[in-house]
Amino acid sequence: MALLDAFARWRADACAVATFDHGTGPVATAAAELVEAEATVRGLAVVSGKVEAGTPTEAAWRAARWRFLGGWARELGARVVTAHTRDDQLETVVIRALRGAGARGLAAMYAPSPIARPLLDVPRAVVAAYAAARDVRWAEDPSNAARAHLRNRVRLDLLPAFERAQPGFGAAMLDLSRRAARWRADVEALVDSLLPTTVAEPVAIPDRSLAGLPADALAVLWQAIAGRAGIALDWRGTERLAAFTNDARAGQLVPLSGGARVRRTATSFVVEGASHANPTILSE
Repeated sequence: MALLDAFARWRADACAVATFDHGTGPVATAAAELVEAEATVRGLAVVSGKVEAGTPTEAAWRAARWRFLGGWARELGARVVTAHTRDDQLETVVIRALRGAGARGLAAMYAPSPIARPLLDVPRAVVAAYAAARDVRWAEDPSNAARAHLRNRVRLDLLPAFERAQPGFGAAMLDLSRRAARWRADVEALVDSLLPTTVAEPVAIPDRSLAGLPADALAVLWQAIAGRAGIALDWRGTERLAAFTNDARAGQLVPLSGGARVRRTATSFVVEGASHANPTILSE
C-alpha cells in the first residue's frame, strides 16, 4: 500500500495495480478489496486474481501469485514492481542459509532480475513510518504473527536472537548476499559467453563448452544454464547433470524434477522444460 501511494504521488507510468487474493480467508479477501478501492480512488487501473481452490501451501500460493503477475506483465507490456524491503531480503537469506543454499541461492533478491524492487534496501520500519505519516491504509495479515511458518519464526525469534548474540549479524548476512549476487552475475556472464548468440527454447549448449570441466565447476554452470530454461535445480539434479556431462553418449538423456530433462546430442546438451519433454521416453 505504501508503494501504491508512492507511485500515485511521484510516478505517472504505472500501467496497473495488481492484487492477488491467496484464498486464505476473509482477511486476505478484505486486503485485496482494499487495494482495489485505494487504487480506484487514485485513478489507477486494477488487475486482480485469486488462487485456485485446493492450493494448500505457501509455495503453491507464491507460484500462483507469480504466474498471475507475470501473465499481466506480458499482457500489458509492463514490468512487475514489488515492495520487498531490506527485512524481506534478510529473512530470505537466513532461510536459505538454514536450508544449505549455495552462493546462487544466497544472492536471493539481490540477484539480477526482471522484477523491480525499489524498496529492497529500505527497512520495513521506514516503510511503515511513511505509511503512517501519509495516512496510508493497509491490512495487517494476522498470519504474520503465527510461528507455524518458518519465515515468521526467523523474523520473530531467530533474527533477534542472532543480533543479540552477534551485533551486526543482519548487516553481515546482507553483505554476504551482495557478494553472492556479484558472483552469480559473473557466472551468468560466463554462461552468456558459452551459449550461442541467439538463445531459443529449448536451450542448447555446445558440448565443447563443458568438455573436461571438473564436477564442481559443472555444478555451478548447470544451475545457471538450467535457469535459462526456467528450471531450478536441486542438489540431486545438479549432481546428476555434472556426472552426466562427462559420461553421456549421443542419444542419452537425464530426467530432472518437474518433468524437465537434458538430452545429449552429437554436438550439444539440450535443456528441455516439462513442456518440451515427453515423459514416456525418459530414462536414466
